Amino acid sequence: MGTGQGADYDVIIVGGGPAGLSAALLLGRCRRRVLVCDDGNPRNSASHASHGVFTRDGTHPSELLRLGREQLAPYGVDMWDVHVSDARGLGEGFEVMLEEGATLRCRRLLLATGVVDELPRVEGIVPLYGRSVWHCPYCDGWEAREQPLAAYGRGHEGVELALGLKTWTDDILLFTDGGKPPAREEQEVLRCEGVRWHTGRIARLEGTDGQLERVVLANGEAIPRRGLFFHTRPRQRSLLASKLGCTLTSKGAVKTRKLQDTGVPGLYVVGDAARDVQFVIVAAAEGARAALAINKSLRIEDCIGPNPSRDSPFAVPESTEVAESPRE
Repeated sequence: MGTGQGADYDVIIVGGGPAGLSAALLLGRCRRRVLVCDDGNPRNSASHASHGVFTRDGTHPSELLRLGREQLAPYGVDMWDVHVSDARGLGEGFEVMLEEGATLRCRRLLLATGVVDELPRVEGIVPLYGRSVWHCPYCDGWEAREQPLAAYGRGHEGVELALGLKTWTDDILLFTDGGKPPAREEQEVLRCEGVRWHTGRIARLEGTDGQLERVVLANGEAIPRRGLFFHTRPRQRSLLASKLGCTLTSKGAVKTRKLQDTGVPGLYVVGDAARDVQFVIVAAAEGARAALAINKSLRIEDCIGPNPSRDSPFAVPESTEVAESPRE
């Protein structure tokens, strides 16, 4: 293998969640010099279990990360608990600045920085979040099955959320919290499905020991509910992708191609930052896919030099297709 003269690492991965750790695992097995930088603020820190994860359904998120880190040990992957404050391209490779002041160079940079969920600005929501207030029905709908549920959202996306919850229960109320009522055609569908809606302002959520008990409207009406799912658009947790020249989709995700490359040479983005289907298992798959592309690009560079022509038989295959699927 080539040495990547002048680089401290072949690959630096920013973010040590499922996507970043999955990429690190495969790259370590490819005998690449890899550093994972993670500042310890996972998106699902409020969750008590990860669901829909093959062979690990119901595992606590922190346990998944512990296992992921543990399995990197045989492959010599470095894992640093540190915040990456900045990064810049060098023409061939990247310079990565750590919050503590150190600067490192790498040949490829992989961002697995994730997103941040914007909680609705409703009094009482914080102690309930992750226990009886959630953002993903596929992750937590089973735990709320056959219970009276609230869907919180505005516009068509709120209607879609309410209708989607029919998978798990028949008792659903859509709250727009002062937003406009659903459009006429949407109202017809909601009525057909037995879903009611409220447009009044929500004063607060009330519950005990993390269990939602009622939604209290500004007019004083208290509506019993045992769970609430909300739809708000998450935001990028890090500005690194934008600063390095990446483009965002209409839904705020980083545009990536088939193998998670961004169009910025040597830069890859994986996980929730790059897709709208934001599942743990999907993030891990994207990490593996990016690792494959990164290893191949490094091998080609070591063999015939950087930037082979697109028509070269050694070029890494790519696709210009960008995922814009509805967020579940």
